[in-house]
Amino acid sequence: MGKVITLFKLLPKLHQMLLCGLVFVTLIIILMPSDDAQASKQTPSASGEYDVNTRYEVPLAFRSPTPPSASLSESSPSQRTHREPLSQNREPSKQALTQATDKPEIQAAAAPKLKEKHFQVKSGDTLAALFERAGLTAKDVYDVTQLPKAKKNLLKIMPGDDLVIAKTEDGKLAKLTYHLDKITTLIVTHTDSGYHEQIVTKKVEARTKFASATIQNNFWNAGVNAGLTPNQIMQLATIFGWDIDFALDLRKGDQFAMIFEEEYADGEFLKNGNILAAEFTNQGDRYTAVRYKDGNYYSEEGRSMRKAFLRSPVDFKYVSSSFNPRRLHPVTGQVKAHRGVDYVAAVGTPIKAAGNGRVIKSSYNKYNGNYVFIKHNDTYTTKYLHLTKRKVKTGQSVKQGQIIGTLGSTGRVTGPHLHYEFIVNGVHRNPRTIKLPKSEPIAKKEKAQFATLSKTMMAELEHNKQVQLAAQ
Repeated sequence: MGKVITLFKLLPKLHQMLLCGLVFVTLIIILMPSDDAQASKQTPSASGEYDVNTRYEVPLAFRSPTPPSASLSESSPSQRTHREPLSQNREPSKQALTQATDKPEIQAAAAPKLKEKHFQVKSGDTLAALFERAGLTAKDVYDVTQLPKAKKNLLKIMPGDDLVIAKTEDGKLAKLTYHLDKITTLIVTHTDSGYHEQIVTKKVEARTKFASATIQNNFWNAGVNAGLTPNQIMQLATIFGWDIDFALDLRKGDQFAMIFEEEYADGEFLKNGNILAAEFTNQGDRYTAVRYKDGNYYSEEGRSMRKAFLRSPVDFKYVSSSFNPRRLHPVTGQVKAHRGVDYVAAVGTPIKAAGNGRVIKSSYNKYNGNYVFIKHNDTYTTKYLHLTKRKVKTGQSVKQGQIIGTLGSTGRVTGPHLHYEFIVNGVHRNPRTIKLPKSEPIAKKEKAQFATLSKTMMAELEHNKQVQLAAQ
């Protein structure tokens, strides 16, 4: 130390002053407290400070959640003193505050479990018998049938119908489901306030579908091959039945195409709907039909498909005898004019009125058997002979297509058939070849709207035909 002081004195005064200043600054730096020292305090004293190396419990609301592995590692005594200290100014995390303030969720009471079972109505079943089979009481039957819709429908259940009955665990009726049809369902529920009913109806969606075929053997087989149902085949024949004789006029190579509706509910097929547009080519002649909003069919130009008279009043298999003024009678063997057309079909086949009119005779004799005469106006009269049964009486008004009797073999005949006569101004004419009165066009006020619809439907029909042709 003495040598250091002697050396200091030998230094020039300027150097001594600089050295003294350097030492002074160094001492100040060494003695100044650091930020690390303050941050290491852990526990507040009476003045709000933390004592060093002392463990304090932190309230739950101010703890940061840690993963299980971290919690396990912190449980070791050797690591507890090295836990990161909590700063006095540190704010609790949002997650911690949420845990501290959230109340425990109150779980809703679980819905009672229901025992559901399907029941099919058997022959001779009543609602009471079905409820008894389901373990329900006569009082349940009474209570349910006090509801108007339930009374109307459940008291008329039929064999094959399905009911779904749901009961509580103690065996009480909780819910009954009964499908009235494919789209409507009756639901009866039981609550603390009593029985309640409702009708649930599915939303029906209409889709369009295209079908076409070329006749090779017969019209029926062509329709089946095109994927049509028997009802659709008959509907198509009815639409064009005023222009085409489907028993006699069809030829190999004739074609048809149609667009029709299909109905779906919740994606499930229900049934086929109406034919919206159709085209039929018969022996080179093209016929078209478009369904309008009034439910009637018109040609694409707007002329009604419904003529004043049906071309044939019965769905027949074949013609056994045509109109012939010099025919040889099959029973008497004498030449006698056959003033009508004989249509052969099964006994009991419905006979339809060829047009609107009034029945002027409905009777029986040994020659005609059961017969019906209809006067349509001052010009036209039609006659129907050899019926099994007559469905109309003299003086009754009838509409075109109305069933007036059934085909049979009464009177002087060799077999079951319908003898049909068409009289114009008192003269017998051939029903198959006579030019029928023209049909009425669509109303003038509807003409523009129909023309737009017709153009759209015919274009769609043609487009589908071209697509199908390209796919072949």
